[in-house]
Amino acid sequence: MFDFEKLEVYQVARNLNRDVLKYLLSDSQMDGSVKDRWKHSSMNTVLLLAEGVGKMTDADKRASFTSARSAVYECVSLLHLASDLSMIDGATFKDLYDRYEQLSKMLLGMYRSKT
Repeated sequence: MFDFEKLEVYQVARNLNRDVLKYLLSDSQMDGSVKDRWKHSSMNTVLLLAEGVGKMTDADKRASFTSARSAVYECVSLLHLASDLSMIDGATFKDLYDRYEQLSKMLLGMYRSKT
């Protein structure tokens, strides 16, 4: 088992990414460019977190955790866009928003643990 797989933050990010990708793949009404950007940002969150755990220096780890958190912010911005354009229902918005908020806090904790 790889180190990143043992982390609760990774499991939260992985599950959120899975659910977002399933949602985006099942939604045929959402604009394709919004979908593509959201998929990219969602996957980056998980990939940058895993990458950060594998970095050798604390500075490199912090940089990756910062980038992963920035990808979460992109996802939230896209979530708002989807809501503003009525591409997503209120319950799904709230669920994803709350989970992104939790993940953002966890990534900030990862960053702070490396300072």
